[in-house]
Amino acid sequence: MIAGLDGLRFRHWQAELRDDGIVVLAFDREGESVNTLAQEVLLELDALLERLALDPPKGLVIRSAKPTGFIAGADIREFQEFDAKGTVNDALRRGQLVFQRLAELPCPTVAAIHGFCMGGGTELALACRYRVASRDASTRIGLPEIKLGIYPGWGGSVRLPRLVGAPAAMDLMLTGRTLSAQAAHAIGLVDKVAEAAVLVDAAVELARRGAQRPFKQRFLAWLTNTWPARQVLAPMLVKQVGRKARREHYPAPYALIETWRRSSGPVLALLEAERRAVAKLAATSAARNLTRVFFLMERLKNLGGREHGIARVHVVGAGVMGGDIAAWAAYKGFTVTLNDREQRFIDAALARAGELFAKRVKDEARRPEVAARLRGDLVGDGAAEADLVIEAIVENAEAKRALYAQLEPRMKPDALLTSNTSSIPLTELRAGLARPAQFAGLHYFNPVAMMPLVEIVRHDAMAPETERRLAAFCKAIEKLPVPVAGTPGFLVNRVLFPYMLEAATAYAEGIPGPAIDRAAVKFGMPMGPIELLDTVGLDVAAGVGAELAPFLGLPIPAALSAPPQAGKRGRKDGQGFYKWEHGKAVKPPLPKDYKAPDDLEDRLILPLLNEAVACLHEGVVADADLLDAGVIFGTGFAPFRGGPIAHIRAVGADVLLERLRRLQAKYGARFAPRPGWDSPLLRGA
Repeated sequence: MIAGLDGLRFRHWQAELRDDGIVVLAFDREGESVNTLAQEVLLELDALLERLALDPPKGLVIRSAKPTGFIAGADIREFQEFDAKGTVNDALRRGQLVFQRLAELPCPTVAAIHGFCMGGGTELALACRYRVASRDASTRIGLPEIKLGIYPGWGGSVRLPRLVGAPAAMDLMLTGRTLSAQAAHAIGLVDKVAEAAVLVDAAVELARRGAQRPFKQRFLAWLTNTWPARQVLAPMLVKQVGRKARREHYPAPYALIETWRRSSGPVLALLEAERRAVAKLAATSAARNLTRVFFLMERLKNLGGREHGIARVHVVGAGVMGGDIAAWAAYKGFTVTLNDREQRFIDAALARAGELFAKRVKDEARRPEVAARLRGDLVGDGAAEADLVIEAIVENAEAKRALYAQLEPRMKPDALLTSNTSSIPLTELRAGLARPAQFAGLHYFNPVAMMPLVEIVRHDAMAPETERRLAAFCKAIEKLPVPVAGTPGFLVNRVLFPYMLEAATAYAEGIPGPAIDRAAVKFGMPMGPIELLDTVGLDVAAGVGAELAPFLGLPIPAALSAPPQAGKRGRKDGQGFYKWEHGKAVKPPLPKDYKAPDDLEDRLILPLLNEAVACLHEGVVADADLLDAGVIFGTGFAPFRGGPIAHIRAVGADVLLERLRRLQAKYGARFAPRPGWDSPLLRGA
């Protein structure tokens, strides 16, 4: 045993004293596959550090005993409980005190980082004197708390700016992005990069010999945290954040900048300011809803497990969607064949795939290997070898059924046949199939590389095993699956369509597109509906409208009642509702004295909420959480509001129902409340 630790038993930490006097402390949270910093873990660490402080070793190295990562961060479920009990402040203080004890330990301390190092894990590493990270591709270091509506509260927001300088620190904390070991080394976040096999040896050597950071790095870290520098940089940071997030929607980045700007003094004073600000943020609806969204994401990730039995994928239809679906599958490691009726369509898709690989595969030496996984297949021979066939042709039920009649006889007996249809009911498409149990919808969203959601569309003859395999496939390609009923529009398009339709109707009445978009963005949508229509394509919107409008009983304005004129389909043609230049909409400025109608936001958002209520009532998804997850990840619906059903519960179903009825009286039957508003599910039951 190590001196000072005799007689103490630890569940989550194992200490080893090396012959050279260095203590290696291994973190292995009991009963968990991933290391997270629960309160009992911190209490054990505190007891260990207290003993080590009394009889300091030559050095301390902290590593993970888990094979897959260093530390994932705080235990977020535990923090939810603290929020409910009103004890978040106590939990923050405990973490700060433990990490400060680590920082004050009278011997060199080193964090040996391999795999993911997130949130509280990075804050623990920052409390060490040195950090060494493995060169492995799995090593990613970050402080993603901003995505949960808070910011680092265990000393991270105090220590990181002092270590790497304010600009680099704020970039990391305000975006929540992660860094590779090499990138972290470049900014001074880690002192050394080593191969995973010798990581602990490298950490021990760092503890024995120390490291001196370049003078320029140290000077800039000091300079950018002086009082004058903070007063100059803070407004610039606020302006940058303001381009992406409204203060009233996402208060955390603004609170981080302001606390850093005004806080001075010794470390304990800075930690106190950090704790007060983070505790206040944790009690906001934005933080609670963003934390809920995190758990919704985790639920979707875990729907399918790992076993999917899919190695080869065959995609039919090399248009924008089909080509991008094929490219993404190849990028994620699958062997993919891409078929279309003409080689020119395949060639265009392969060119787009090359752009994706160039952007996503940072190691140029690996790009040929990734590109080789995707090949054009004009004849369509790949269908016979594929484990999964994805149809992505024109939105026409007759054309799709004709294709299936050719494909299915050539497919392997256990292969899955899927359609990327965006709105056609699966019962219409499965007619004539010999193996309908192995048929499903696999509906991606555009742009495929950016949108995280995939709808797994059910029908009454589909086997549960088909859904399970497809969910596992989605996990393998790092997409979030949500199972939905095969009714017209499924979930996302059905909920989104009334919103977009009302936007087009308001536009036809003479309300300027920029005013409509501004109202939606003010509510919290990532993009206005007029810009979204252009982005989706007016031809696609017209096709979805033809399918959904009769089903929902909604009138279609002239702009969407027929396919658009040639060259005016929206972003892809450079002209739609807006003119498009370099991939961005050119929006005409609104007159300075223009005032949008007071009810414009309600006109846009309430139809979306109305249809969400109907979808929940009809069982399009299994429960309210899946509905909220699908709409957030499929449309970008204001994450800080927690999803349509969470928003209805927060505002009050009766309040929104009354506003809906007022719109119905003023504008007509399209605002009539849909069935389901009387459900106890809308009242938190």
